[in-house]
Parts: sequence; structure tokens; C-alpha cells
Amino acid sequence: MMKRSVFCGVKDIRTENAGLPPIREDEILVEVKACGVCGTDVHIYHGEKGSAEVSAPVVLGHEFSGVVAEIGKNAGSFKKGDKVTVDPNIYCGKCRYCRNGKKQLCESLQAIGVNRDGGFQEYCVVPESQAFLLGEHVDFEEGAMAEPVACCLHGIENIEIREGDTVCVIGGGAIGLIMVQLARLRGASKVVLSEPVEMRRKIGLKIGADAAVDPTEGDLKGQLRAAAGTDQMDVVIECAGRPAATRQAFEIAGKGANILLFSVPSENAEFPLRLFDVYQKELKISGSFINPDTHLRAVQLINSGKLQLRPIITHRYGLEQVSEAIQMQISDNSVKVIVISEK
Repeated sequence: MMKRSVFCGVKDIRTENAGLPPIREDEILVEVKACGVCGTDVHIYHGEKGSAEVSAPVVLGHEFSGVVAEIGKNAGSFKKGDKVTVDPNIYCGKCRYCRNGKKQLCESLQAIGVNRDGGFQEYCVVPESQAFLLGEHVDFEEGAMAEPVACCLHGIENIEIREGDTVCVIGGGAIGLIMVQLARLRGASKVVLSEPVEMRRKIGLKIGADAAVDPTEGDLKGQLRAAAGTDQMDVVIECAGRPAATRQAFEIAGKGANILLFSVPSENAEFPLRLFDVYQKELKISGSFINPDTHLRAVQLINSGKLQLRPIITHRYGLEQVSEAIQMQISDNSVKVIVISEK
């Protein structure tokens, strides 16, 4: 028997006991140790869209790590006891997007923890192809961060940060704090974090931001000039998910700038764009969706120790507290919330 927390409808998550799920020949059974709460979980919990269509009941949680507990007959890449993290996104390989190098836009996307049972349970079945080996020195909470790191890598690649660029990251949640570190690894000369919550600004400075400013404290451009020597950013990465943050991104983008709108906004959120600014500044505006072909590199970065992930994790909850964990993830008092399987 195992414990699992099941999403049964809007704001309705129930903890129950269930038998261990059977595995197929090409699957493995993962004993889940840690599972992150993502903005996608928050949206689904409130009845909004996830990365794929959701039909309750389903076990949410797509950012997780654990130990291989059972191996299918044809799943020979792992052995029992291996520490693994999971790429949740499963593509059909047949639609026009998959066949044209854009599989993240797959017309039949399935995602573990979205429309297949995920990590908010003690054991989870995953295809062998979706699991990646963690280094022995990597703890499970860090391993659970592989999926958001992989998504950030895809976003960073969409905007092509060049060595010496000045970068502003808007929003100091978990994603923004990962972006700060990736921008530095890409060779940015200055990385400024724009975040109203003091606790998050302090973490940003600790993990590598050159400066951290409060966008609610008066003149944002003036703060940027003081922090970076310019208020015209080469790259702006928006990670806040609010129209006000999007407006700020366009205000501080310099001529020829790249703007990445990375956050998951509300489904009906809109922003009135000054088209002349796009024309006159020759702006490049990018979106970013999930993590095609970046999960392995995310794991390699985590295994290498080049990312500081533990300072980002601020709260931990048990499997019977998934609703509370989701509420905390929304709060300004948290950065990253992790659900721990307690056995």
C-alpha cells in the first residue's frame, strides 16, 4: 500500500491509500522522495489550464526525484536503488510539431503530474526514457529542481544571451532565481534582480545577482542606472506572471533588446503593447514552453554543483499537506515549496 494525494477538482485534493501501481516492460517504479510545487500545480488547483489538458482525478506533481524501486523487463538502463529525477513531458513523436523539431508544441502532449499520475504520492510509475540518473552527492530536494532548471535552460536559449550583456530578471521566485544563475553562466556582465519582496532579493544577492532592486520603490529606471550603470537592458527576463511586470519589461528594454516572457500568466491575462516601440527599438520578444531536450543538461548542471538550489527551497510539507503546500507556494513568504514523502 502507498499514500497519495489526488486532485479531484477545483481546490479539492484528497489524501488516500492505494495499492502499488503495476509497471509495464519499459517502465520503472520510482519511490518518490521529494516533489516541488510548481506554478502549473497552482493553476490546475484553481481550475485553470496546465501544460496539457487535465482531467480529474489525477495525482499532480511533475517536479520530483526518488529511488528506483522496481524495473520493467525491458527497462535496463537503471538498477534498483538508483537516484533519479524525472522529465515529466512525453511527446507523441508523430504530429507535425514533433516531426518538425518543435516537440514541446506536441498536439498530443502527455505530462506526468498533469494528465498522468505524478509525484504527490509515495510511488510513481514512469517510462524508463523519462528518468535521469542523479549524482550520489545530490540530495533529493535538489534533484526535484531538475525540471524547472530544464525549462529555464530552454527559455535562456530562446533569447541568446551574449557575453557582456546586461540582464534584468523581473521576479525573484524560484524560476527568477534560477534565471539569475543561468544568465551569469552565459557570461552576462551584470545581472540585476527586480523583486519587491526583501527576502527574495537577499537570496538573489546570495546566489549571484550583482544587484537587487525593488520595483515598488519609486523610479525603477533610476534604480537600474545606480545598480548597473544603465537603464537600457540588453536582455529582460520576465518571471513574475503579472501584467505590471510585463509593462516594466518593455519599459527597461534597450534598443535591440531581447525580452523573454517566461512566466505562466493567467489564461486571460492581456497586455496593451506599444507596437511602435517594438518597431523603433527592434525588440525581439520570445515565449518559452516546457523543456524540449534540456533535461539531461539540467541534470548535468545539478550534478556538477554549478547551481545553488538549496537557498531557493524555503518550505517543506508532507503528502497530507499538499493543499497547504500549494497555498504557501502562492505566498510572498515562500520561494520554492517542496512536498516530502514521509515513510
